[in-house]
Amino acid sequence: MATPTSDRYTSFAEFYPYYLQEHSNPICRRLHYVGSLLVLGILAYALTTQQWLWLLAMPLAGYGFAWVGHFVFENNRPATFKYPLYSFLGDWVMLKDAFSGRIKF
Repeated sequence: MATPTSDRYTSFAEFYPYYLQEHSNPICRRLHYVGSLLVLGILAYALTTQQWLWLLAMPLAGYGFAWVGHFVFENNRPATFKYPLYSFLGDWVMLKDAFSGRIKF
């Protein structure tokens, strides 16, 4: 497992506890959920209407809500700047864990 001195993770399983720690504020987590659900809604809308320009709104919706959560409520720097792939996966796993009751909504 990575330590604060090594600052690198070799697997998502190793990264995810750090990710959850960086999302300890419930408002920050909820803003992530809103952003992720909006992304799914935008994707569904674009696919059903074939209005592909809506796909450009997906990063704005997803990252916009998440970054407000980090900068305003969590007071930390989003992990996506340092771990973009693991953070992207973390968003979806955290949403799944919230819906399954593993973590608080």
